[in-house]
Amino acid sequence: MTRLFMVNVNPTERLMKQINYFIVALIAIMSLYSCKEAELKIYEEDANIYFDLNRNDRDSIVYTFAYDMTKAVDTVYIPVRITGHRLPQGGIYKAYVEHDSSTAVPELHYKPLEGNYSLTANEGRARLPLIVYNVSDLEERSVSVILKLQETEDFGVENPNIIRARIILSARLEKPSWWDQWLDSYSRVKHQLFILVTGLDHMTNTDEDPFGVPKNTYIASVLTMMLNDPFRWVDNNPEKGYVLTTEDDGATYSFYHKDNPSRPMLLRYNAGSGKYFFIDENGREVR
Repeated sequence: MTRLFMVNVNPTERLMKQINYFIVALIAIMSLYSCKEAELKIYEEDANIYFDLNRNDRDSIVYTFAYDMTKAVDTVYIPVRITGHRLPQGGIYKAYVEHDSSTAVPELHYKPLEGNYSLTANEGRARLPLIVYNVSDLEERSVSVILKLQETEDFGVENPNIIRARIILSARLEKPSWWDQWLDSYSRVKHQLFILVTGLDHMTNTDEDPFGVPKNTYIASVLTMMLNDPFRWVDNNPEKGYVLTTEDDGATYSFYHKDNPSRPMLLRYNAGSGKYFFIDENGREVR
């Protein structure tokens, strides 16, 4: 025999369920409308431009010539981006240097900015080029260039927090933690020569690489051979592009890359030892 169980539903409970269903449906409709309205606002928003930098770069973009002293000039590209709709005809944006806050000197450390820059049609991104120069005082101190975007007929600059970029320029090397283990006395000139001769900017400590002693000993010997006879090194490595020139019958030589003669290193004859030595930033012989 089949038994039927009748469940009595309270009318109040039924009404509450209906109300809950209605509320859920209403919220869903309102959310959908809000999303569409937000999309419409974004699409219709006027085009604004800003520097597209991450959190670290927003404080400062650091550029150094220290690891490639062959360069006399280079370009730092700062990414920019637009919000709002893209312009089918392209657009013009502008930037300027905030001189009161910058320590870099125009024409000496960087090329002054152009009057305006173009953004390609239907593009949402571009790169602002800052041409920078490798000059000797960057070995002694770093300098800064503060850039700001400004409003044009094509682009606004609504958010003041993201239209500023700070670029730090340097050519100064700092003593790394591994140096004393392999290369004895430190100077920035010796560090530059190490990078040039070995093509490396790092050696491992024995803590990092306990089996790296033979490799690192050999790397150190490559630098020593160059310091002992820089003339032979220049002859044997013409592809490096370095030259030695003298103006005093061989008492001193200037050692520099042919593309950057404004950044020479001094090579001086020591009569007592009968050898030539590079002279570091403190006037001492590099050994």
